[in-house]
Formats: sequence, C-alpha cells, structure tokens
Amino acid sequence: MSDKTSIDEILDFAIDSEQGAVDLYMGLAASAKKPAIKAAFEEYANEERGHKVKLEEVKAGKRFLKSGEKPVLDLKISDYTVADEPGPEADYQSVLLFAMKKEKAAFKLYTHLAGKTDDQGLKDLLLGLAQEEAKHKLRFEIEYDDNILIEN
Repeated sequence: MSDKTSIDEILDFAIDSEQGAVDLYMGLAASAKKPAIKAAFEEYANEERGHKVKLEEVKAGKRFLKSGEKPVLDLKISDYTVADEPGPEADYQSVLLFAMKKEKAAFKLYTHLAGKTDDQGLKDLLLGLAQEEAKHKLRFEIEYDDNILIEN
C-alpha cells in the first residue's frame, strides 16, 4: 500500500483480509478431528465474519464510535514459536501455534492500516479491530498455556 492510501482501499484490503480469516478458520474446522476444536474454529470464523460486517457497514457510510477498550494482555507465546499452516493431520499444538501467529499478523495489519488514514472514525475502528484480534491471540495463548505447556 502506498502512503496515500484511500479509505476505500484500506477498507477493501481489510474486508478481504477478514474473508481470508473466515475461509482459513472454516477450513481448519472442516479438517478438525475433535468436535471441540471444530467448534472453536467455527466460533473464530464467526467472529471474523463480524469484523467483515463492521468494515462493510463503515464502507456503506455507517460510523462506529471508539470502543475505549484497554490494550489486551499479550503472553508473547507466539513470539517464540514458528508455525506453518497446519494440514488435515496437524496436532492441536500445531493448530494453536498457527492461529496465534495468524491473529498476531491481523493485529499488526490493523495497527498498520490505522496509521494510513487521517479519518479518525476509521482509525478508531481499525484500532478497535486490532484489539479484537489481540483478544483472539490471547485466547489461543491461554489455551496453549493451559493444555500444551502443562502437558510438556
């Protein structure tokens, strides 16, 4: 993206990114062997759909107020791991590591996009979405800490 990125370009990019996340999580849900894991990824896909809807509504002319949320805690587990996109036979640990990395990337994306606009309403929306992605990452990190690190 250029330094003079338009609001529509930012919104289109973010909408496409959210659809990519929906597709990813639905794919992971479809290949999950355990019902609880399948349900978790379907839930994340639905949350990403919600992000997409917010962005589409903003593009259609609606505005959202700043959420006023405090920054989300970061356990930084994903900072010390490497994760490839998991295949159908991936274990739970691999799936969680990948999901943490994906959510961290989404957080960085929204933070970066917020810096590309002077429109305060859009900036607030993007920073709010960044915080939602940080919450997703934290949930994956807590799951990892509770179920993987404990076992190891």
